[in-house]
Amino acid sequence: MASTGSVNPDLAKERQKSTFNNEELTYFLYGGPENTKRKRYLQNLAIQDLSKMKLKQYATLSREEQYEQELQKSAYCFTMQKKLELNNPLERFYFREAIMPHEPAPYHLHNSMFIDTINKMATEEQKEKWIPLAESYRLVGTYAQTELGHGSFLRGLETTATYDPRTKEFVINSPTITATKYWPGGLGKTANCCVVMAQLESNGRKLGMHSFLVQIRDLDTHQPLPGVTVGDIGNKFGYAGIDNGFLRLNNVRIPRENMLMKHTKILEDGTYIKPKSERLIYGAMTFVRAAIVGDVGRGLAKAATIAVRYSAVRRQSEIQPGAGEVQVLDFQTQQFRLFPQIANAYALLAAGRDMLLFYMKITAQIDKGALEELPQLHALSAGLKAVSSWVASEGVEVCRLACGGHGYSEASGLPKIYVDVTPACTYEGENNVMVLQTARYLIKCCNAVQQGEQVPSLMKFLQSPPGGSSTLDVRLNLPDLVAAFEHRAARMTREAAQKLQTATSQGKPAHQAWNANAVELAAAGKAFMESYIVRVFAENVSKFKGQLQPVMMALCRLHAVTGMTQNLGDFLKDGYISSQQAAMLQQRLLDLLTELRPNVVALVDAFDFPDAVLDSALGRWDGQVYEALYDYSLRSKLNEKQVLDAYYKYQRPFMESQWQKNSQPSVTSRL
Repeated sequence: MASTGSVNPDLAKERQKSTFNNEELTYFLYGGPENTKRKRYLQNLAIQDLSKMKLKQYATLSREEQYEQELQKSAYCFTMQKKLELNNPLERFYFREAIMPHEPAPYHLHNSMFIDTINKMATEEQKEKWIPLAESYRLVGTYAQTELGHGSFLRGLETTATYDPRTKEFVINSPTITATKYWPGGLGKTANCCVVMAQLESNGRKLGMHSFLVQIRDLDTHQPLPGVTVGDIGNKFGYAGIDNGFLRLNNVRIPRENMLMKHTKILEDGTYIKPKSERLIYGAMTFVRAAIVGDVGRGLAKAATIAVRYSAVRRQSEIQPGAGEVQVLDFQTQQFRLFPQIANAYALLAAGRDMLLFYMKITAQIDKGALEELPQLHALSAGLKAVSSWVASEGVEVCRLACGGHGYSEASGLPKIYVDVTPACTYEGENNVMVLQTARYLIKCCNAVQQGEQVPSLMKFLQSPPGGSSTLDVRLNLPDLVAAFEHRAARMTREAAQKLQTATSQGKPAHQAWNANAVELAAAGKAFMESYIVRVFAENVSKFKGQLQPVMMALCRLHAVTGMTQNLGDFLKDGYISSQQAAMLQQRLLDLLTELRPNVVALVDAFDFPDAVLDSALGRWDGQVYEALYDYSLRSKLNEKQVLDAYYKYQRPFMESQWQKNSQPSVTSRL
């Protein structure tokens, strides 16, 4: 979507020399012309309304003002979503994105994990009671799992929920300082209730982690209830507009019916009905991990859009002596940094769509009582969440650095994207823990293959025989690239499995053997997820026809070849890739940069981000970068007064003390 005014000539030329119609690619990304039209309508509507609200520049606000402004925008957002009857999750997302680009909202966890958890973990009767209250904002909730002393290791959480059969209540308690719930978004000041993950105890038995609906504030006064200590955790690395909070519960009593009982129950006498699978208790987390992939991919796409457009506008230094300054985008080193980020963004968006489709398929089976695929869903969502957030956070930083000094300014929009994407490496499971969970499933499947058992289709690559050599050549056929990644993942998994087996056969306990090989196990899990992303990306681009096909094929090849050249040792280790092929890959990577050069602006334009969503002086559609930067500086709060009070309080007295100390002669007010 274009900004008003003239377009920078360099940027206009970039668009003219594109070899494909970027609108067709936009249609592919958003599911066709009608869906794209609808997305644009909703985002334009939100942007026009926001322009009337006279909001202040985010960076000029105090922490308290940022929270207050985000609360105002959140209220508008969810009021309008109801007014417009936006029931489609994608439509709700696009509308919200235009209002709060990379500014997490105080109501975000209420509308995601809180309601999602109730929908997935509560009985029909519980949903009938609570969902209307949540949707009408009588209940404003969050999801309280992480504690001050425990994060990804859920079995180590200390908050307890002890059932009292005399009163038919649960007693929720934070027994230690480290049991304090810590980090939930919206908990600090916004929420009046939350889903609390706590260790269930009944009839003297410890029964593991379960979910409970706990009211923490009065629904009318918003004051904390007796036994509840709650507040905001303070300033963070970004996320200033959301009130991440802490929560201590001192023997707070809740009705028995406030335990989420779809999969597990406590009867009135304290009898425990266990779930069919323990993993069912963490259903909402699996969904959030699946959704993170597309979210971080979209964040990387925004960063790449900003950096590529700016690199087309910025002229710096010479390539040919005396020929004048050239577009930064013409330097091979800049292409080497940025073009793979475009490819990574498209790859993550493809993987994110595939992951959500897989999630919906498996959860539909689970709802019918079929749990066979649940371990596969857990392994895939955990590993893909980890690898995608690593790729995206590293990529956003590459884009920021590629913008030079201006990338450091909040006017670029890049710092805000970075601090929005990077936390995904730790929330909903620390990434190293996540890939180790994926590795555990890989080892299980690898052992099954060795015993002649069947494995899910996703794991069929483990059935390929060891050894062999790649047929990869200068054509970079996509099946050959996919085969190389899957061969690498299979070899690394087999080697890790063999080391585990050797360690246990030598008498090491299984847990010690696992920890002693954890680095290689994590690497195997990461390699598998990278092979999955390459395969999904290749399957997606094979669907393209006409002018789009060669461009998207080149982009997919760049994604794969970049991954191979960054990890050449893995591919060379068993001779699957020869040294000659390795040299060929390094040269072909540079060739792909040249091949993609005419189309990179069109490729980022196809992401179809309005200027208001990018919120970047450097990434404007019209390329009027320097005017936007200058305007941003004029709006700095420090410029509201020409001479600040601090000058008279501190600077002037200090200067005069130095003049007197050094016996400097007086001078007039003008030199």
